[in-house]
Amino acid sequence: MNTRAPALQGISSMATRALLAQLAQACLRERGVDLHFESVGGVDAARRVRDGESFDLVVLASDAIDQLIAGGSVLAGSRVDLVVSKTVVAVPAGAPAVDVGSEDALRRAVLGASAIGHSTGPSGTAVLALLRRWGVFDAVRERLVQAPAGVPVGRLLAQGQASLGFQQMSELVGLAGVRVLGELPPGCEIVTRFSAGICGASRQPQAARSAIDCLASPQFAAIKREHGLEPA
Repeated sequence: MNTRAPALQGISSMATRALLAQLAQACLRERGVDLHFESVGGVDAARRVRDGESFDLVVLASDAIDQLIAGGSVLAGSRVDLVVSKTVVAVPAGAPAVDVGSEDALRRAVLGASAIGHSTGPSGTAVLALLRRWGVFDAVRERLVQAPAGVPVGRLLAQGQASLGFQQMSELVGLAGVRVLGELPPGCEIVTRFSAGICGASRQPQAARSAIDCLASPQFAAIKREHGLEPA
């Protein structure tokens, strides 16, 4: 009697939550790959993989995957790039449009915002670095609002806790109460590459490799674009 292998367990950051949920369904339907993801804040996801929780694969920003490989928590040579994510600027729905079409215009919008939302993830780190490069970090420090881990910046906008927000487009797709103004203009683009890797704690590394190959398949490029992401 054949015994079916247990479902593969993955963990990811919130930026790819909706995408991975749909891709997992597609991989099950098209290839019989039984894959389930838990999505949490990226910092928490990396910590849990480092702590050796029993996940088979992890999807995070590529530099986070590289750090996990360096620390021995993800198998060397197992990293596969999945998608590229661009950070966008947004305001609450119904708010007047703000000019963010050039770097100077975006800088003015930031200086004029009453509260500036950013994430705990890689896009948030890059936004803070941008503010420091502009030399305005100290001027807006008290107006910076960081979304709690796992909470989209869009929620801050929708609830009136921020008047201007920066986040990856994938986390704002379909979110009510938010108006996306556009990608960051030339000279200050923030692009994050998300990759998958096999966890060292996995008891099914070969099956995890097959699952990652499925997630990376060109067959699912259209699904990735539906979520505001580009295939890697």
